[in-house]
Amino acid sequence: MHIQTKLPKVGTTIFSVMSQLAMEHKAVNLGQGFPDFEPPEALRDAMTRAMAEGRNQYAPGIGLANLREQIALKTERLYGYKIDPATEVTVTSGATEALFAAIAAIVREGEEVIVFDPCYDSYEPAIELQGARAVHIPLSLPTFGIDWQRVREAITPKTRMILINSPHNPSGAVLSAADLDELAAIVRGTDIVVLSDEVYEHIVYDGAAHQSVLRHTELATRSIVVSSFGKTFHCTGWKVGYAVAPQALSAEFRKVHQYLTFCTFHPAQQAFAEFLASSPEHYLELPAFYQVKRDRFRELIAPSRLTLLDVPGGYFQLVDYSAIRDEDDVAFCEWMVKHAGVAAIPLTPFYERAPGTRLVRLCFAKSDATMEAAAERLCKL
Repeated sequence: MHIQTKLPKVGTTIFSVMSQLAMEHKAVNLGQGFPDFEPPEALRDAMTRAMAEGRNQYAPGIGLANLREQIALKTERLYGYKIDPATEVTVTSGATEALFAAIAAIVREGEEVIVFDPCYDSYEPAIELQGARAVHIPLSLPTFGIDWQRVREAITPKTRMILINSPHNPSGAVLSAADLDELAAIVRGTDIVVLSDEVYEHIVYDGAAHQSVLRHTELATRSIVVSSFGKTFHCTGWKVGYAVAPQALSAEFRKVHQYLTFCTFHPAQQAFAEFLASSPEHYLELPAFYQVKRDRFRELIAPSRLTLLDVPGGYFQLVDYSAIRDEDDVAFCEWMVKHAGVAAIPLTPFYERAPGTRLVRLCFAKSDATMEAAAERLCKL
């Protein structure tokens, strides 16, 4: 039987490839972006308690009411934007599901979605599966900022969505309030929807405030904003996220969500609802928590021959390896995991047209012991 693929450019993700290589070579895995430490004990206890209390069957499709209420309170507390938990919050099975559901709900065949390279690898397949086209605009090096004039020039009658990501994966760049003003001016008077991937919203450094689209009233009324409990609470394996959007957009989003996953893991939802209510200090203190790790990791690898780029947000460190080897980033990552015992992620898979830079991504959402073990090996390169 001949099967014609709908995703001819898609293979196994680079994250899975590098994690498998890390296991095969017993390397320190700084590639895939997951913490190697546990979620808060009180959160784990809350989920155990939820299971013991019988919360093991389907949750409501849009999410537990008490969790959606806590999300609404958190959103207003952080961004000054009041939302209706009944009609404007949807709990999802991870942020990746939310991103897919948003694209599937809004983007139609023949339309275009503007994305910014390097961009997370799930964006384009979701767009292509709708019969639409991703329009790639490269971020400006070395800051990974957006050239808004290029965005204006890329707008066509087919443009249906602009997909932004701040703090940015893989670079750690963050959007400013001025950036959001530029974006608002571009979409004003159009039917373009903004999809804002904000899964690292609580990991912004040096006293800066995360500039959520929800802070910008004009943008908030035409945007779908995606967040991740996994990133915020060190439990990526629980796969729980959520989407905030105006009622009309949420209604369309929920149509797809109900046939994609229907509902999300019930005990975890109850645990998050309880923990958000009892321990808001967790996400409020998260920038300081990760800034300590960022600064420690940079200190540890500073003696190496790697050149460190700035990290305004997120939990990834980009490094330039051109002083060590002159080869493309995929080859370098394969060499490094085999010969240095450290796994990293190349940037090429995040691009439509790779710019030929010598940059790789290292994750510092790790214990001190892991960072120290990796640094010892990196400093020998």
